[in-house]
Amino acid sequence: MTAPLLGTLAVLALVDSASFGTLLIPIWLMLAPGRLRPGRILVFLVTVAAFYWAVGLLLLAGADTLMTALDQDSPVLTYAQLVLGAVLFVGAFFVGREPKDGSSPAPGRFSRWRERTVSAEGRGGLPALMGLALGAATLEVATMLPYLGAVGMLTAADLPVAQRVLLLTGYCAVMVLPALLLLGARIAARRLIEPLLIRVSAWMAKSSGETIAWVMGIAGFLLLRDAASRIGLLESIGISIG
Repeated sequence: MTAPLLGTLAVLALVDSASFGTLLIPIWLMLAPGRLRPGRILVFLVTVAAFYWAVGLLLLAGADTLMTALDQDSPVLTYAQLVLGAVLFVGAFFVGREPKDGSSPAPGRFSRWRERTVSAEGRGGLPALMGLALGAATLEVATMLPYLGAVGMLTAADLPVAQRVLLLTGYCAVMVLPALLLLGARIAARRLIEPLLIRVSAWMAKSSGETIAWVMGIAGFLLLRDAASRIGLLESIGISIG
């Protein structure tokens, strides 16, 4: 377990923490009319984190099987990571452009979900809340590029299974940490934090395309750098990352 690996995983986890399911939906839940119900928001965040942890375990198990079939020392996966990183980094410059009419989706349907899952009068209760969390995570998992890249890095790292699982657990915890901190601030200082939540929510809803571009760019750069370092590409052109 090396410091560069830990640092890269931490950055990827923080990028993932700004996604729709790990930050925007929790903020919207915190802004629900009426009394704040932090227990239900915690259930949402725990459900999202547990879902990604379970998916990560399945991906690690499948990747281990694939690497065994390819031979542990085969550079095939490293070169595949290099190509993926390059594609993501270059692709980031071509996505996220706003539509010409500046239109944005109406929030009515989500407002109804929020009332059902968080408000005291909501009839959906915890099952509806967990369903919302699982639905959001399922829709996002294929586009959570930093997360998929992190799983790839854990697979390529020469680490025992226990350490991989521990790092995956820490990654999923960091993914929901910003939302947990905002929830704590919302509980402790509602008047101070609520205007900030409203601004962040509006900005994320308006800039979702641009956010995807940034996520692709950062994830692509980190994957590209890691793969280039492991195959000696950086050293061959005189670049050292320590």
